[in-house]
Amino acid sequence: MSVVFENVRVFDGASDHVFGPVNVLVSGNTIEEISPQAAQLPAPANGDKRTVIPGGGRVLMPGLIDAHAHISLSSIPLQAMLAADLGDLAVHGSLAATATLMRGFTTVRDAGGPVFSIKRAVDQGLIPGPRIYPSGAFISQTSGHGDFRMPYEVPRGICGHLSHTEIEGASAIADGADEVLRAAREQLMRGASQIKMMAGGGVSSFYDPIDVTEYTEAELRAGVEAAENWGTYVLVHAYTPRAIQQALRAGVRSIEHGHLADEATAAMIAEKGAWWSLQPFLDDEDANPMHDPRSRQKQLLVNAGTDTAYELARKHSIKLAWGTDTLFDAKLNRRQGAQLAKLARWFTPAETLRMATSGNAALLALSGERNPYPGPLGVVEPGALADLLLVNGNPLDDLSLVATPETSFAVIMKDGVVHRNLLS
Repeated sequence: MSVVFENVRVFDGASDHVFGPVNVLVSGNTIEEISPQAAQLPAPANGDKRTVIPGGGRVLMPGLIDAHAHISLSSIPLQAMLAADLGDLAVHGSLAATATLMRGFTTVRDAGGPVFSIKRAVDQGLIPGPRIYPSGAFISQTSGHGDFRMPYEVPRGICGHLSHTEIEGASAIADGADEVLRAAREQLMRGASQIKMMAGGGVSSFYDPIDVTEYTEAELRAGVEAAENWGTYVLVHAYTPRAIQQALRAGVRSIEHGHLADEATAAMIAEKGAWWSLQPFLDDEDANPMHDPRSRQKQLLVNAGTDTAYELARKHSIKLAWGTDTLFDAKLNRRQGAQLAKLARWFTPAETLRMATSGNAALLALSGERNPYPGPLGVVEPGALADLLLVNGNPLDDLSLVATPETSFAVIMKDGVVHRNLLS
């Protein structure tokens, strides 16, 4: 099967403008050719079928990439997750995966949660969904950001078994370098393309204030070594300068959040050549509802640091990624594109869209030999994987188009397969 996008303008994911009009030929799951309208496209091979999609001057762009998603945990309430049947998580995650694709997000890096079965179902064509780069269970110390145990489950020796969230595959409690090695290797065994560790306090977690530093440098280094031995890398949850700097010294390649970073910390991220995966956390309609006063206080502290974090990232020319980090809120999860559009507060539309396409794709490529989808992502060029959006309008002129995917994205293609065509 081949598909021709006829008479389209192209945002290629790497530049700051659109070009065209051109015709774009997709053969199988890759982009074969981009040619002027007047040029003659190669004829289909014997027996092959060709579909022509009349672009009408619309903009063709790469599928969007969310670098910090939680597919299986994005829509299920926290209290439900703490006691969920494994089937419940799979159903919620499968529905979330399909909805994610239909919002124009053709790839996600899953930053923690039981997603391996959902990824397999998507890759096998059993359900529609994005490409998923899975991290597997959060690796957390006792009392860390990934410790969801109830007080009666501590100490572990009395219980004699794993907690429910560990059995689910949502988290892995590991203390000491040896336990971290085991936990990291277990995620790699299950198919993780990168490893997620908790290096500092969090907003929604039960036991850790926002200022605490989690793990020792030796423990973090154990996770990094386990990942490096498999040709991949570690990403860490961290907000504060101390937590971020310790993670960088341990060899961590991707800092998630970091909203409380200071000047010295930003300079260190740049010096190490690490990625900074930031989210536009603000005290607005997209803030996760925090009913506990302590969590709400932590949330406001993080939100207050968002502007400074983006300013520091720009000042130090840090490799910047974008993601949503939506957890436990179905309504908020539906605003995935709106959260991307929010970057207009700090960046031009071209800068924003480059970040959410070719930029995020470069971060995902750090998984090296563990990359489940080898091939160029996040770009429109010959040889790239055919993850494409045909947009009603020009998102480089109007970034808000990504916030209304149900009307803005006339065609959604992933891996050469058309999942939506409003023009047919």
